[in-house]
Amino acid sequence: MARIIVITSGKGGVGKTTSSASFSTGLALRGHKTAVLDFDVGLRNLDLIMGCERRVVYDLINVISGEANLNQALIKDKHCDNLFILPASQTRDKDALSEEGVERVINDLVKMGFEYIICDSPAGIEHGAVMALTFADDAIVVTNPEVSSVRDSDRILGIIQAKSRRALNGEEPVKEHLLITRYSSKRVEAGEMLSYQDVQEILRIPLIGIIPESEAVLHASNQGNPVIHLKGSDVSLAYEDVVARFLGEETPLRFMNYEKPGLLKRIFGAK
Repeated sequence: MARIIVITSGKGGVGKTTSSASFSTGLALRGHKTAVLDFDVGLRNLDLIMGCERRVVYDLINVISGEANLNQALIKDKHCDNLFILPASQTRDKDALSEEGVERVINDLVKMGFEYIICDSPAGIEHGAVMALTFADDAIVVTNPEVSSVRDSDRILGIIQAKSRRALNGEEPVKEHLLITRYSSKRVEAGEMLSYQDVQEILRIPLIGIIPESEAVLHASNQGNPVIHLKGSDVSLAYEDVVARFLGEETPLRFMNYEKPGLLKRIFGAK
């Protein structure tokens, strides 16, 4: 049975699309047939991070409006045979997203044999974000460890609990997961940033992963390459851990404690 996963947050710029790209790639690298859908109509960044922007001919709105079918619009990933991208439209309005249209697209993806359908949500609580979460079985709520981001994530949790199809039908609730991005254990140690325990205490949902702050994310995005492909980097390892935990594997948390540099590193200029 296919699982529909929304990757969402209340605040923009926290790393949702970066996380959608690496999470969907990680599932595909594990052998699961995966589709990732961009719901950020009017902006469209997922195709850039996935490195397929030049291949876009048709988009999600074209499929919903009947101007193209899924086979025409889905873009096969360059690196993973099991991964397909459905981009958003840059020229249409978010109101072009209809609940009936989104449901039809998701049902067709299920019929095509996709195991995981990842919905990359725009920030906030407007129409596109609600459409992205409506049919979710799981929600990965992405937040940075700072107060305004956490507060806005709490708001989006309320929307999931009130407006998802599962909530409306009185079914088992959407399974919620917390993903903390841009985490700096050094800044936490210095009292400049909320700790992961602080964030979890406020939101009260299970923690699926901690993504360390890293310049590698920007470099990978600029190259059109999901950061999970940067093998051996802390960020790649962290996303691999997130995928493993989502699939039910026991994986200990990493990158949450600051290790002070030793004497030699301090002498020779450790960061």
